[in-house]
Formats: sequence, structure tokens, C-alpha cells
Amino acid sequence: MSLLDTDGVRATVTGAVATVTLTRAEKRNAQTPAMWRALAETGRRLPGSVRVVVLRGEGASFSAGLDRRILTPGGIEGEISLPGLARSSDGELDATIAGFQEAFTWWRGSDLVTVAAVQGHAIGAGFQLALACDLRVCAEDARFAMRETSLGLVPDLGGTHPLVSLVGYARALEICATGRAVHAEEAERIGLANLVVPLTDLDAATDDLTAALLAAPREALIETKALLRSAADRTYDAQRAQERAAQARRLRDLAGLGE
Repeated sequence: MSLLDTDGVRATVTGAVATVTLTRAEKRNAQTPAMWRALAETGRRLPGSVRVVVLRGEGASFSAGLDRRILTPGGIEGEISLPGLARSSDGELDATIAGFQEAFTWWRGSDLVTVAAVQGHAIGAGFQLALACDLRVCAEDARFAMRETSLGLVPDLGGTHPLVSLVGYARALEICATGRAVHAEEAERIGLANLVVPLTDLDAATDDLTAALLAAPREALIETKALLRSAADRTYDAQRAQERAAQARRLRDLAGLGE
């Protein structure tokens, strides 16, 4: 089933799996506000039956970051440029960036597991889109970089929280402050990548992971994701209490005693 095919984003659903594909291969999937609107709309259209969402990029690169035209005064036709955005009121500026962020937030929903299949460049907004997903399967040629600081900007598309959660504050600061490339081998070693495979095996490895995720009962996976997502924000004893409550719900559900 086709959900959407517009502005460089194609989304389809097959059974319990949705596949979201960036389709500006000729531009290395450089991102635009129109793409962000399409990604946000994809999240709104997802059927409740979807359990796993796979994010891919067509061509040689997952996403090379922002379409650089947005940084120029002329911008992209029909879109606000960043220099133009700077002249907005505080409220308008905040609301516009919040709108951009909507493309990056729904991937973390508790009722889904999201997987990014990353090849080639994942730079800036591309890096942050990969970070928006729960899991990352990477080809050996994958290269992550956060270049915003070198442009005088900051990463503002929701990427700073998961980056620190994955690699820690000091390494996250070093990656962002220097803008250097993190190659696939290092990405796996420091926790950015769950798996690194040859480029020719990327699709198969992603499909295998998707199948493994679907093998677990949905409600158990939802409860487990919620426990893990919030564990760092709780004390050990508070987390144990959450585990007990979640297990009580699962036991009652399995016994046919759920609400």
C-alpha cells in the first residue's frame, strides 16, 4: 500500500512494515523543508497495524544533509531561507523550527521500532535523521558527520539527545565541535551503529533485523522499549518498580485478565 510519494519522500506499507525512502538520489538526498513536511505527514498517516518502520535513502548516500540553497538569501523557491528566518519574530522562528523538527520526532514513538539503513554520507540533517531511529544498520562505506557547528549553527533537528545517549557527552561534543567524519567501523565501536555489513548486504541485513523484531509479541516489545527508553532518567529502585508494573500488565494480559 502506498502512503505517500511526494517531495523526495516515498512511503509504503506491507503488512506490519512501513518503508520510508528518500528519493532525491541525484542530490544525495539533500533535505528541504518540503521533504520535512512529507516526512512529518508520513508519521501522521501510518496505520496502527505498522510495527516496524524502515528508513532508506536511494542512491549512493543516505542523506548528505541540508540542501545548501536554504542557507542562501535566495533560498529554495517557495520556501523560507535561513537568512530570512533569522529576521522573523521570536515566536515565528521558534514555531518554524518546531515544524521542521516534526519530521524527526515520530520515529521514537513507543508503539514502533524504527530502523535506518545507512549507506554513504549521513551528514548534518542526514545524521540527525538516522539518529531519530531506534536502530541503525550501516554499510561499510557509511560516514556520519555533524557539520552544523562549522556553519555557525547548532544541530536543531532533535539529534543532540540521542547522540549523547548513544556515545556520551564528551564524544558527542567532540563529534559536533570538530565536524569530523565518523566512519562505519568507529560508529559500530562507539554505539552509533548496531551492525555494519558490506554495501551489497545492507538490504538483506536490514530485512533480517526487521524479521527478528516482528518475531517478538508486539505488546511485550512496546513495554520493553518504554522501559529501556526511560531507564536513564530513573533511579535503580524506580526502574525496578517500573519493571514490576510492566510485568504485571504482561502476565495479566497473557492470562486473559487484561482490561
